[in-house]
Amino acid sequence: MIKNYWNKGGKQKGISIAVVLLLLVLLFFFRDDYQPILLFLRKFIFIILVSGLVLFLGLRKFRKSAKVGTRLGILALLIIFFGLIYVVGWHYKMYDYMKTYNVFNDLNKVEINELPLTQNERIQPLRNIFSMANESVGETKDVSLPHLVRVDDQNKWTMAIQPSEKYVMQQISDNTEEVFAVSSTTPFPRFSNENRISVTFSIGESLKFSRNTYNAVVQRFNPWMLFNYEPSDTFYMKNDNGNWVEVVSLIKWKGFFFPYPSFGGVMIIDSGEHDFNDYLERITIGKGTFVSPDDIKNYPFLNKQNTLAENVSQLQAESLKFLGGFSDPLPWNMETAVKIPVMPKDQNQQPYVTDFNFEGSNSDAYSGLYHWFGLEPVGDERTSLSYSVFIPADGTNTLYYYDHATKKQGYAGVSAMPLKVKESRKEYDWSASTPVEFRPYIKDIAGRKRMFFLGTISSISTADAQQFDGSATPDLVLIDSEYRDVIWIDVKHPSTWDEEVYKQLNEAWRASEGIGYYFNEAPKDKDIVEQEIDSLKRIPKVENNTDKINALQRQLDSLKAASAQ
Repeated sequence: MIKNYWNKGGKQKGISIAVVLLLLVLLFFFRDDYQPILLFLRKFIFIILVSGLVLFLGLRKFRKSAKVGTRLGILALLIIFFGLIYVVGWHYKMYDYMKTYNVFNDLNKVEINELPLTQNERIQPLRNIFSMANESVGETKDVSLPHLVRVDDQNKWTMAIQPSEKYVMQQISDNTEEVFAVSSTTPFPRFSNENRISVTFSIGESLKFSRNTYNAVVQRFNPWMLFNYEPSDTFYMKNDNGNWVEVVSLIKWKGFFFPYPSFGGVMIIDSGEHDFNDYLERITIGKGTFVSPDDIKNYPFLNKQNTLAENVSQLQAESLKFLGGFSDPLPWNMETAVKIPVMPKDQNQQPYVTDFNFEGSNSDAYSGLYHWFGLEPVGDERTSLSYSVFIPADGTNTLYYYDHATKKQGYAGVSAMPLKVKESRKEYDWSASTPVEFRPYIKDIAGRKRMFFLGTISSISTADAQQFDGSATPDLVLIDSEYRDVIWIDVKHPSTWDEEVYKQLNEAWRASEGIGYYFNEAPKDKDIVEQEIDSLKRIPKVENNTDKINALQRQLDSLKAASAQ
């Protein structure tokens, strides 16, 4: 057909050439729009090829057969085949099962025999920070989802103040001109003054067309990356020169049989004003500097940083259900199968980004930010802590896990914590408040490492389940995962938390473990000096009254002489 049209004359040839050139231009400039289709083909390439081959052979056999019974049989077999693919692959999630198994085999898994300590504990949960940030911006502004990152050797929540998605004109014309950077270790997060940084990004998560972060990053991909990479979470942090940059985490799809996601590096987008040169660069080759996982070591600000997409770390943590073998997670086994517990009421789900100190842990793990998961048995009624999983937040291809179940520690898991908190304070109005985001709190207390869960009490709107009230002085609780006791702690004095825990639990520990006495009050230097002075053997100072006594004695002698005369 095309050949016949081409041979009709010069006019038709010119039209054909123009159409082909137009298609090439559209394919080049609109690759960010059709890239999801390429990704879909990449993710399901094996299933698509098998289904296409079976359909082709079946239809060819159908056309060659003259008998009605044979044709009906072929159609029935095709229906059964595609029905099985749907039921087994999607309804019973065997496709995801195989994908997760591929992730398990690809992971560098390291079992640790000692839990790391937590440090720089964050006070507020993510949803509270998000609510308080939205309370601090105007009508035409939105706040991007907060992420915990390292800024100037401190852990901070960072998020962009960007044009609101309700106002299209601002999304087209405005820039992202401010970034929140709020300390995660303070109970009093401030969204003003020095925590509201003026910085301009012409590329933003809420902006339109080529200025949208997703579009700009995809435009930067080469043809091979269009089939294998996709943008994920967006982080805001400082680079090695002290300038604010936008770091987009990339997901790379690996494998042919049941492809699976992995960390694919990052795309760094520099801050800057929107101008004509910027526009030409965006619509032609996109924006950003690609940094592969192998090259991240050359960028110090990306090391020990939080740049890993949570979708990737969630699948990596879930893949530990295959530690008992390929068939163990199947419904008739499940001896060691585990899951990531789902927290209710639209809370922030695991992972919980936490700062860990691995010093002295006999492993090569760095001290810094990790994605932490507390895995539990698959049954809804089972809430014990089976594994603690530590995935380096900078995308390092290693997964560290601690096996609580094999050690028979009997620790309670994250999903058991909310009811224990509510039981400890029955006077609370738990219909308007809820304990949220139980992140790990591991400290050396009373002679050994002890694992607690640190939770925050948040008020929640009944109209909008995602509307959390971020109080500047929230109520905090620590729950001993071994003894199940709930300790309500003073949010304003973190230095006293360990002692508060000891005061409440020391008698139980002493009875159960035979521990000694800790946190005895040591005398101050001033008290020691005074005590030493008081203990000295000194001769008391006596007042010398000899002259007065002699004068009185002379007066007495004079009186005696006068009376004798």
